[in-house]
Amino acid sequence: MTSLPRSLSLALGLVAVVSLSACVTDPYYARPAPYPTAYPAPVARPAPYPAYQQSSYLEYGRISNIEVMQSEQARAPSGAGAIIGGLLGAVVGNQIGHGGGRALATGIGVMGGAVAGNQIEGNQRGPIVQTYRISVQTDNGSMRAFDVPSPGDLRIGDRVRIQDGQIQRF
Repeated sequence: MTSLPRSLSLALGLVAVVSLSACVTDPYYARPAPYPTAYPAPVARPAPYPAYQQSSYLEYGRISNIEVMQSEQARAPSGAGAIIGGLLGAVVGNQIGHGGGRALATGIGVMGGAVAGNQIEGNQRGPIVQTYRISVQTDNGSMRAFDVPSPGDLRIGDRVRIQDGQIQRF
């Protein structure tokens, strides 16, 4: 193993020291500032606009319709169908051919079974969810619709108050 000449080692050491000395703080910035660090408190000025106090939006109306909405809840495939399909595809593919052909058939069976199993699982229907759509004719003539899990004691023709997106019997 050869070693570096002494002059080359010294030159590399000098380059390392010079490059690391760039990280040292400049003594100018380490001195205290010649100006005062405390300033007088800022003068409070009035706001250019009056402060706006946000109030809740209030609206009145009458229930014009209550619809029962039934929908299926979306179900994402969990992966179990792909696993079971892949296993069944591997078993079927392993029964075909000899040697390298059997390995190829097993691989194709795994891939095809996984895709088919995932597709079959994705086609399964989710549970049916029942919601209610309450239509309200407001006093200013507009229509508002609210989807709720249960209408509670609200009936068609009831006078209601709409506050912050919530319906209340009035």
